[in-house]
Amino acid sequence: MGILIKNGHLVNPPTKTDEVMDLYVKEDRIEKIGKELTATAEDQVIDATGCYVFPGFIDLHVHLRDPGLTEKEDIETGSRAAAHGGYTTIVAMPNTKPVADCPEVIRYVHDKAKEVGLTHVLQVGSVTKGMEGKELSDLTGMIEAGIPAISEDGKSVMDSGLYREAMKIVAKAGIPVLAHCEDINLVQGGVINQGNRSKELGVNGISNAVENVIVARDIMLAEETGATLHLCHCSTKESVELVRDAKKKGIKVSGEVCPHHFTLTEDDIVAGDANYKMNPPLRAKEDVEALKIGLRDGIMEVISTDHAPHTAEEKKKDLNHAPFGIVGTETAAALTYTELVQKGYLDPMGMAEKMSTNPARILGIDKGDISEGHIADIVIFDPRASYEIHAKDFASKGKNTPFEGREVTGRVVTTILDGQVVYRA
Repeated sequence: MGILIKNGHLVNPPTKTDEVMDLYVKEDRIEKIGKELTATAEDQVIDATGCYVFPGFIDLHVHLRDPGLTEKEDIETGSRAAAHGGYTTIVAMPNTKPVADCPEVIRYVHDKAKEVGLTHVLQVGSVTKGMEGKELSDLTGMIEAGIPAISEDGKSVMDSGLYREAMKIVAKAGIPVLAHCEDINLVQGGVINQGNRSKELGVNGISNAVENVIVARDIMLAEETGATLHLCHCSTKESVELVRDAKKKGIKVSGEVCPHHFTLTEDDIVAGDANYKMNPPLRAKEDVEALKIGLRDGIMEVISTDHAPHTAEEKKKDLNHAPFGIVGTETAAALTYTELVQKGYLDPMGMAEKMSTNPARILGIDKGDISEGHIADIVIFDPRASYEIHAKDFASKGKNTPFEGREVTGRVVTTILDGQVVYRA
């Protein structure tokens, strides 16, 4: 029994396919692409008329909270939320409890994700033990256990010498560094962007320099060590320029932008609502426009979510005391289509590149390609669907979103993982 996807608009960046075609899946592979393919009596037929057929999305930045913080999220609920959002591969950050700083935790996540079977989960290893910034984690052991990258996500390794040693190790192994860029000495209790809104709300602000200083440092270290550097959740106009300049020099650097950072500004923050509190924070209008132009021009190569679920009780606290973070896997595709495709910053091919093909290339995995012979990780996306976002509909345990009630266009209607349908709207 196979799956025949009929009449879909195939958008596949590696082959530049951009036309209405049929696609036939047999077992876990794409067997045939062509016009007017026919099904057997045993085949499942999916009518994708009017829909885009993309390579399965790949999210380089997800917090699954498992092990240890499963009241917020776990591997099963996080995987289900990912499948609902069209993600067939997600990269889980290491700030779990215990921290993912050893092979045992890496294997636990990978094994549990395989049991769940809703999305491919790749567990990142932390740069330092316990994410304390004092001693390197067992990087070699975690590489052997299958980590796709290292990261100290949620903070930066402030000891530049220690960080450089980590970069040298992973450069030899050919895996990237995923960098959360934040100079902790400059944060000074900030909770939202430093600007007019922070003054209006009477809270400490986080300046652009908090991010920019570490972006510049990490690019320099990547140049020196030859490491592949991927900058997580870039939020400032200066980050875009730093990445642009580094690329011109031939440094192996890439950057991601999250939907909340290209959709919202500090002016959208609702007083008393900690669902607008994330790190890095929502920035000024000129930063948002620079991020969108950076995506348009290919300087910023990836759209990731920084999916960060928290409990309702935590997010009910005020801005000073609530944790940073919002959920994102179930809203990213619609926000990308609404804010970037419909407004002319990206076309559907660019959307597929930034949500699938480019992340696969950065990780060095054989994904992000739905040409014949490749693994059948596929998402079918309906660009005609308009609706309001409501957290009650999320599969994630986390309902912490600033997009409640927001009108968007574009819905994931089917997600196929290894040739099996794991989600139908």
